[in-house]
Amino acid sequence: MMAAAALTAVVALTATGCGPSDDNADAKPTQSAADTSGGGEIKIPKDIQDKLKAHGIDLDKWKNGEWKNWDRKKWLREAGQFINPIIKDFWNPDKIGKAKPPEDGTKPGDVSEDQGKTDPEPAAVPAKAVGTPYTSTAPGVGLLVFSTPEGESRCSATVVKDPAHPGKSNLVWTAAHCVHAGKNGGWYRNLVFVPSFNKNGGTEAKLKTAPYEDRVPEGKWWADDLATSKEWIQAGGAVPGVPMAPYDFALMHVRPEESTGGKSLEEIAGGAYQVGFNAPAIGKIPSLTAQGYPAEAPFDGASQQQCTDKPTRLSLDAKKPTMYRIGCTMTGGSSGGPWFTKGPDGKPLLISNMSMGPRPAKWAAGPHLGPEAKAIFDAMSKKWASKQ
Repeated sequence: MMAAAALTAVVALTATGCGPSDDNADAKPTQSAADTSGGGEIKIPKDIQDKLKAHGIDLDKWKNGEWKNWDRKKWLREAGQFINPIIKDFWNPDKIGKAKPPEDGTKPGDVSEDQGKTDPEPAAVPAKAVGTPYTSTAPGVGLLVFSTPEGESRCSATVVKDPAHPGKSNLVWTAAHCVHAGKNGGWYRNLVFVPSFNKNGGTEAKLKTAPYEDRVPEGKWWADDLATSKEWIQAGGAVPGVPMAPYDFALMHVRPEESTGGKSLEEIAGGAYQVGFNAPAIGKIPSLTAQGYPAEAPFDGASQQQCTDKPTRLSLDAKKPTMYRIGCTMTGGSSGGPWFTKGPDGKPLLISNMSMGPRPAKWAAGPHLGPEAKAIFDAMSKKWASKQ
């Protein structure tokens, strides 16, 4: 088991605090989560309206700034309460650049070999820049931005394949702590995914002068549905919520801020990745590659980075699933980014996501995607099977 002293050092990627944005520019609302056409007036399903009313929330007030009210009584937290009306141009390139990272099948039988076991801490693996342009080298990997009580924040996320819509997925995988505050809060707001953010990489200084089409090459995609584990909702959050990291995963359904002529996120982004819920025992996986947009020193959030290492085991609680752990120096901002291994077809297979690690960054850990993760994935795919 991990020593208590080491646990206290695990601050990194699961804590939810972040620095406030300097940009509070007003933006005019346009669409809602229920309108998938890319435009039109706000239309919220009656059941969602009822849930909002039950929390004393008036939709007109919400779209005109009431979303800034983080009073616990108005913080939507349960699985079916998420609402995220599009506020067009809320996430302008400047505001995206100022967002801060968070501070701090069925389960196969042979995975039980790993339960409750922790291997020695891996050696640090220096992160390396992903080749550019990301639209070709890492299609479907991108930046996730969102609003929290402390201000605008950022994580990483990935387009994943949807069996209900082959080649036309609108599903995005990320970490639970990038979308939900856990036991002491609810869903974050203004969640937007930017695939292939800053596609040509470089530094933050270069980013500020990059053309808009390079910074947001495939548009902004607003979450209109979200799901995460009940374990995270009930007991997750910032340290001491670390023990819930084995359940630190989430799935979003998204739609574009601007019309795409009916094209899906997968079509626009140029790729999506299969999610593997039947990964073998950790010791049988030859290597994992983590990707994301780290934004804490020595990184600045402007470029996509990656680490590749053979995974080992990290157990935070013998009664909870054992996590993958790799050597990696990526910092805050990379949370929620994909962890790939090579699938049977030779293509990248997503089997985890960036969840947590120590400061200074030397290693990182991600959850095993077992039956809890498969359940939320199957439910989301089925829910949207007859619509898009």
